[in-house]
Amino acid sequence: MSDPAVGMLMLGLFIFIIMLGFPIAFTLIAMGVGFGYYAYFVPGQAFFENRVFTLLVQKTFEVTSNDTLIAVPLFLFMGYLIERANILDRLFHALQISMSRVPGALAVATMITCAMFATATGIVGAVVTLMGLLALPAMLRAGYDIKLSTGVVCAGGCLGILIPPSILLIVYAATAGVSAVKLYAAAFLPGLLLAALYVLYIIARAVINPALAPKLPKEQTDIPTAEVLKALATSFLPLAILIVCVLGAILMGLATPSEAAAAGALASLVLAAVYRALNYEMLRESVYLTARASAMVCYLFIGSWTFASVFALLGGQQLVEDFILGLNLTPIQFLLLTQAIIFLLGWPLEWTEIIVIFVPIFLPLLDNFGIDPIFFGILVALNTQTAFNTPPVAMAAFYLKGVAPPQVELTHIFRGALPFVGMVFITMFLVYVFPGIALWLPDYLYTAR
Repeated sequence: MSDPAVGMLMLGLFIFIIMLGFPIAFTLIAMGVGFGYYAYFVPGQAFFENRVFTLLVQKTFEVTSNDTLIAVPLFLFMGYLIERANILDRLFHALQISMSRVPGALAVATMITCAMFATATGIVGAVVTLMGLLALPAMLRAGYDIKLSTGVVCAGGCLGILIPPSILLIVYAATAGVSAVKLYAAAFLPGLLLAALYVLYIIARAVINPALAPKLPKEQTDIPTAEVLKALATSFLPLAILIVCVLGAILMGLATPSEAAAAGALASLVLAAVYRALNYEMLRESVYLTARASAMVCYLFIGSWTFASVFALLGGQQLVEDFILGLNLTPIQFLLLTQAIIFLLGWPLEWTEIIVIFVPIFLPLLDNFGIDPIFFGILVALNTQTAFNTPPVAMAAFYLKGVAPPQVELTHIFRGALPFVGMVFITMFLVYVFPGIALWLPDYLYTAR
């Protein structure tokens, strides 16, 4: 068997093993070392003299010294603090009473709360779970359609994949070797566009078929203006200021993502103290969850970079490149092909495997087709949201099912989320047709004039 064939065997075996349920990071490391031992093998050498062990040490050092990845634990810590600071219920209540006269008021308030909370945390599972506990029962009690209600929670909870400070974008930036700051700027307008399409879809459904989202009782709509303003001032405003300051500092070049994340984490501690939610148990749990998630990301990178290096050494990367270039595709056809592959990979896999294993296979080909890696990254971030809402994996659906009332079935959640997947495709189409949606802001902010 030739080395390129061994490389393709390595890739196929990896997919098979992780679909059996083995831990991804350690599977990557084990396969990278195992196949790397074969690739570097020299007859007569001692076992630990094989250069694959040197490769593993080098990749570990590269990951632990990568400046871009420093932002990951800081943003995670900021997110976990906000999640446990009792802000979400205040925010949802404030938005609910301020939009009580809007068609589908509860669903719209849920979506905007999800968007804001996703912007503050970037943790998909946390947003879906908390909104499943808080907003879903409220919508069901108000007589909202089960499918619409669950779809709103799943779609809104996934906005943190795209809207900064997205952990996915940081991981992509480290993988592709592009500026995380420019990537954040590029994701800002597409993220707002997608959230706006979600809200318009909800309002349209409520107007066309009011039975899906009945109007709220009079006692929930006749709220004094002073009370509404007070609720917004004590919940919406502090979180909005925190988000604007953190993202504004990054986008305006006043701080690196890591510096802004550190300042955001400190501000989150202050905010939690102001809301009287800061205590030892809450802080201990936030630190523990941050350390666990950060370790997972680091091990994923160590494994993926080792795996990718061995895959390229065996000639698998070159084989894939030659095959795609041999198809004589146009840039649009190449984008459609890669995004279709990523969409299909999203059925059995999560975004971590897609970003750290499969996206790097396509990155070297971008220059051949004249595609900006930042533009490609935004399309990937949009596309990857579908992985959370399309079966069989659909992690957002499973997060929600775990906390949903008994009458909510998994089929309800799947059917409710699919129309919002359609909104993702519409957004991707608009970004394809009008690339300035993604590229205008980074070009405006960071192109020398």
